[in-house]
Amino acid sequence: MVKIRKSNDRGLSATSGFESKHTFSFGTYYDPAHINCASLRVINEDIVEPAAGFTPHSHQDMEIITYVLEGALEHKDSLGSGFTIVPGEVQCMCAGTGITHSELNSSNDKRVHFLQIWIRPPAVDLPPSYQQKDFRMVRKSGHLTLLASNKGEESSLTLHQDVKFYVLDLDKGQVFSYDVRPERIIWVQVARGTIVLNRHLLEQGDGAAITYEKALTFIGREKSEILIFDLVNADI
Repeated sequence: MVKIRKSNDRGLSATSGFESKHTFSFGTYYDPAHINCASLRVINEDIVEPAAGFTPHSHQDMEIITYVLEGALEHKDSLGSGFTIVPGEVQCMCAGTGITHSELNSSNDKRVHFLQIWIRPPAVDLPPSYQQKDFRMVRKSGHLTLLASNKGEESSLTLHQDVKFYVLDLDKGQVFSYDVRPERIIWVQVARGTIVLNRHLLEQGDGAAITYEKALTFIGREKSEILIFDLVNADI
């Protein structure tokens, strides 16, 4: 079964210099039909205008992934980490017992467009940590790249939760198949482009929860960047 979450149906919040679209309930946006997908709790598509951003704020008991699509995002946190994240790089932060961080666009003329993803860890009060990695040299068209996983497989970033987080890069007309184990649930998020997924058309910003499908077939309608979350199905 493929259950589609269209981009235009997402929640929206905006302030001066900032706009966020929420796939799942977040902050003041609440939709009881879209709380989470298994351990995947948040997918926010954020746009930060020049010289704007998130001043220091705190998180706890969450694994937070930042995936930049455009621009450069400056990160600083209470662990002493201070890095800039650009497209092709992925950041993973375990908030654990508590962490404070800021995310700013220091450019005077370019916006930052990124996805912030939250995954519930399997336990509370984990030690806070920070990871960042550049995947540009290993990504290629028609290829599935593992970005983060429970055991840090294939040189991916390490998560505490049983999740495999991939990016699939497709050119127009390319086809890719992904086998689904029966005890898993898949969330697909189209970061860029347009695809056909098991005969369903998905455009930029669309997402889909997939259950009880033996395999997924992706067809690129144009150059596309697709995020795939392979999750434990809590209903089984």
